[in-house]
Amino acid sequence: MSSVELDLRRLDPGETPRQGDVAAAADAGAVVVRGPVPALSAVLALLLKAGRSASVPVSWQPTGDRGSVELARELGIGTGAPRDLTLVRDDHGGVLLHHGRVEAPGTGRRSLSRRLGLQAHHDDLKIADGEITRIDVRPDWEAVDTIGVTVMTVPLRPTQRTSGRALQIASDPARIVRDGVAYPRPVTRWTWYADERVRWRLQP
Repeated sequence: MSSVELDLRRLDPGETPRQGDVAAAADAGAVVVRGPVPALSAVLALLLKAGRSASVPVSWQPTGDRGSVELARELGIGTGAPRDLTLVRDDHGGVLLHHGRVEAPGTGRRSLSRRLGLQAHHDDLKIADGEITRIDVRPDWEAVDTIGVTVMTVPLRPTQRTSGRALQIASDPARIVRDGVAYPRPVTRWTWYADERVRWRLQP
């Protein structure tokens, strides 16, 4: 199997690649991804679906946007040896690499004024039960099979932070954002979890 190079640097903010743009990765022996975080996420989701995330080395050449720069620093892109990393999944077929968010539907500058009725558990701990402003989720690249979760109940007030393997929510219709890309429709249930059964192979 040959190496495949995918140039996805022209993706607009909040845009994910079309299925045809990443399809070649499914049968590749190795993949080089050039583009923002959603480009890398799309390739890893494809490899996960094909059952090949642990066996196909993936190199990433990030763009200069903030999310890509931050994730590249966290992953140590350009340094170290190839390594097998945690894969954070959701129950809608996606993966999460840098930042996920749960919030009330809608966009714009008034996002912090919108409230969402929600119940959430982080592993066995109930972390929300009632109205909140948002939940932020980030993979912890310094730990194994761990995600960090921050619950904002009221804007400009202290937040609650927890660490664990899985986040489960049941809520009023909510907007989900995965690595800067909004899920296409509101949801009432969602799960993010660090899957100990699978890995992805980073070629730094």
